[in-house]
Amino acid sequence: MGDFFVHESSYVDDNVIIGDGTKIWYFCHIQSGAVIGKNCSFGQNVNVSNDVKIGDGVKVQNNVSIYEGVEIEDYVFCGPSMVFTNDLTPRAKYPKGHAGYKKTILHTGATVGANATIVCGHELGEWCMVAAGAVVTDNVKPYSLVAGVPARHIGWVCECGNRLGDSLECSCGRKYKMMNEGLIQL
Repeated sequence: MGDFFVHESSYVDDNVIIGDGTKIWYFCHIQSGAVIGKNCSFGQNVNVSNDVKIGDGVKVQNNVSIYEGVEIEDYVFCGPSMVFTNDLTPRAKYPKGHAGYKKTILHTGATVGANATIVCGHELGEWCMVAAGAVVTDNVKPYSLVAGVPARHIGWVCECGNRLGDSLECSCGRKYKMMNEGLIQL
């Protein structure tokens, strides 16, 4: 057993790996096969489904379900009540199971705002930011700021979270360059 905290109201299935320093708060369920990194925080009523992989330093706010097929890299932020999907055409009568799930990847540092929805089968680039309430129906480029329904690119953000101007230089000192796949940090 590692050096992590699980509140007594939460349930952790067998065959789960939880990294040191991670905190799992009230009414959470971590399902079998889940792997959670170090120094993560899971707020109230979070569900981590079977075989989900979560990196280090991830923060998941209240009322988030991370379904099978979702992969979360390091330092990702999932805002309160944001939603993941894993099946593009679900039917209660005709479940597809594992084979029908579409993979969704949140790359290092991505932020998803409160009540946003991430439609499955997409990738959120490094250090991108999805605005509260947005519905992501396509891939999001690294450092891109997206908002709306459906989510559209409205600007660029620094790794520190500040919105970038035309110079692509942040007040924190980081500088960026435009590439086809999005911004890259210089």
